[in-house]
Amino acid sequence: AVVSTQSTGECYREEIFGPVLNVLEVETLDEAIELLNDNPYGNGCAIFTNSGAAARKFTNEVEVGQVGVNVPIPVPLPMFSFTGSRGSFLGDANFYGKAGMNFYTQWKTVTTLWKEEDAKTANAEVAMPRMQ
Repeated sequence: AVVSTQSTGECYREEIFGPVLNVLEVETLDEAIELLNDNPYGNGCAIFTNSGAAARKFTNEVEVGQVGVNVPIPVPLPMFSFTGSRGSFLGDANFYGKAGMNFYTQWKTVTTLWKEEDAKTANAEVAMPRMQ
């Protein structure tokens, strides 16, 4: 299911696990980062862009545990631990992987996909791609 909502909607305010995709529209990358960082949960998010600069800014400034760049669901491989943050994480250690040994560190997993043909524009494109 795809839900177009506002940050005041129950679907956005409560942490729910699929099959739901919350789609909120903002005008700028800074607004998107602020919207994510203001949410009490910090499980995962994704950005679709052709701009390496926009992707780097997003992955460095967003405060969630699992970040996807050009991938729809930022689920890490088994050798990485679940990396939720804030209200999306309970306890003092992650479930498995390296994080089980380093439980005083807040982990962030960034998953990216870059294709040569994507490097064609100089302006940041941060819209979700659409099938044509």
